[in-house]
Amino acid sequence: MNYFSFFFFLYRLVFKPSKNPKAFHRTASNIHANGGKLYHKYPSFAHRANLSKDQTLLLFNVEDALLKSPSLFPYFMLVAFEAGGLLRAFILILSYPLLRLVGEDMGLKIMVFVCFFGVKTKSFRVGSAVLPKFFLEDVAVETLEVLKKGGKKVGFSNVPRVMIESFLRDYLDIDFVVGREVKVFRGYFLGVMEDKKQSNAALETIIGSQGLGTCDVIGISGFKGSLQYHLSSHCKEIYLVRKADKRSWQRIRRDEYLKPLIFHDGRLAFMPTPLATLAMFMWLPFGITLSIIRAISGILLPYRLSIPILAYTGFQLSLSPNPSLQSSNTRKTRGRLYVCNHKTLLDPLYLSFSLQKDLTAVTYSLSRVSELLAPIKTVRLARDRDQDSKMMEKMLNKGDLVVCPEGTTCREPYLLRFSPLFAEMSDDIVPVAMDSHVSMFYGTTAGGLKCLDPLFFIMNPRPSYNVRVLDGVYGLSSFLGGGERSRFDVANHVQSEIGKALGFGCTRLTRRDKYLILAGNEGIVNKY
Repeated sequence: MNYFSFFFFLYRLVFKPSKNPKAFHRTASNIHANGGKLYHKYPSFAHRANLSKDQTLLLFNVEDALLKSPSLFPYFMLVAFEAGGLLRAFILILSYPLLRLVGEDMGLKIMVFVCFFGVKTKSFRVGSAVLPKFFLEDVAVETLEVLKKGGKKVGFSNVPRVMIESFLRDYLDIDFVVGREVKVFRGYFLGVMEDKKQSNAALETIIGSQGLGTCDVIGISGFKGSLQYHLSSHCKEIYLVRKADKRSWQRIRRDEYLKPLIFHDGRLAFMPTPLATLAMFMWLPFGITLSIIRAISGILLPYRLSIPILAYTGFQLSLSPNPSLQSSNTRKTRGRLYVCNHKTLLDPLYLSFSLQKDLTAVTYSLSRVSELLAPIKTVRLARDRDQDSKMMEKMLNKGDLVVCPEGTTCREPYLLRFSPLFAEMSDDIVPVAMDSHVSMFYGTTAGGLKCLDPLFFIMNPRPSYNVRVLDGVYGLSSFLGGGERSRFDVANHVQSEIGKALGFGCTRLTRRDKYLILAGNEGIVNKY
């Protein structure tokens, strides 16, 4: 018992203070008090009102001071899945127990190697097209308010710079980003990061270039000795974030984003935590089988049989019809033109299911495989105004037609600019507001294979489609005002009506804008 008591006394004396944030705070303050540097608890920063944006340089650690999540594993899983594929993601989830056993630095090196080794540098767009959405959803309101108070802002991190730079610069207006570089050989990542000394040197260069000594440098970091030591050589004040602080933080809402998130890419529709990723891999065999059953039912069976089967398999399809349009569906010499916003490639199909009638869909970039398997007739447009108008006129003379004038899909609650061609085609225009929801896989992509989009959508456990038929709109010949701009007025009016019905924002962004942001091209994708 004496030996046990002595050991317990030593444990409390040596180890207990190092694990107590308050004790560490007191120790750090005493050490650097003579140097003129003050350590504070992070919550006290919210009460600072005497910051000058012209004379303040704010340094913050991304993972410790900006993000609420305590783990970086989900972000590396996104890189593994989106940039490396299913096999690389499976290897990463298998290595998770090892990551828990080794230290934080070694675990980071393992994740970087698994995710980046052998990936082409030119094709790596996960950092700009996929990760910003998930980073934004993890930003804390408290930190965002702090960043608004500072002048020049410098974000630094131990993770690779290619993962965080686009998010910080494009969506948070961070002036400088410092992260570790991943070594490259002949256009391929080697999966090994540069030494920390290089990122520290880059941070010192940035601080020096901003006039060290003429402005107040304030740092925000976690309770990590190496970071505090590096910051203490430059910062007048350092605010330390405790784990208890992060647990009480609130994530920002969409309407609080500094810049709206309109475009993003990738297949995963959920935050891939270890447990959620494990559930995804367990679901995959069932999901593939279920998607085959759903596809066969939708392609081969009539509406009266396919709709109940789809509902039984978990597919939710809701329709809000318009009685006034049904009562006026008499003495028609031409087909009706349905104008939809574009959520997935399956929009015309589920409109056909909802109305239980055969429709013809005009498309721009539908893959050959999707055209062959589509249960409704599809007609490919050439993006030539005269040629496309003749084709649409021909189809309307044969029956009802569906068109998505956005020209591409948009996942977020926004509508892209509507092409005005449809306004010249008919005076019987019916706007249709469509919305879809998924929980596991997105059914759209900007950089992947188009033929896999429908498969991923119906692979979700409970995908849903909401179809709302709105009041009819007159076309160009009957639209009030006349003139050359009338077709744009019709298109903007239809866009605004659909936006109001869905609660979506209307933008002037186009298909070309989307693909330049997400894929680095103007929308030229593989037809197969």
